[in-house]
Amino acid sequence: MRKILNTAHVYMIIGVVSGLYYRELTKAEDFEGDTQLAVVHTHVLALGMLFFLVVLALEKQFTLTGHRLFGWFFWIYNAGLAVTVGMMTLHGTLTVLGRSGGGAIAGIAGLGHVLLTAGLVLLFVTVGKCLPAAARPADTEVSRSKAAAPSASPGSPEGAGS
Repeated sequence: MRKILNTAHVYMIIGVVSGLYYRELTKAEDFEGDTQLAVVHTHVLALGMLFFLVVLALEKQFTLTGHRLFGWFFWIYNAGLAVTVGMMTLHGTLTVLGRSGGGAIAGIAGLGHVLLTAGLVLLFVTVGKCLPAAARPADTEVSRSKAAAPSASPGSPEGAGS
């Protein structure tokens, strides 16, 4: 759990620093216009810090780190986020400096998005496998029995547990 919390903390720091970088670079270059640097800090804070705080809550509830796929999710997702944010920062910096980025930056950013998607798929598979196995059939049985059973009156013993 500490690893997940530390990851969220690192992304919080990167998010704040990237917002400062955007402000200071555009001010130093007297840049007024649109650049991807404007959204790097929100991407890092949402896809990094907030996302891993949600994963921390899921870890507390389902012990995700005990599953073998968690490590794959963790490293693939982080690699995807690092590549994506790195390319956004590079492209935004080049825009502020008045230079062209070329198609390679977009291609590498696309690879980052693919890694993010693969990481998200691994997270959902991991959460699905960590759900209590005994609860799955019982959920189905409870919903079937409630639909098939006649309603009990509020004062009867059958209605006491409802």
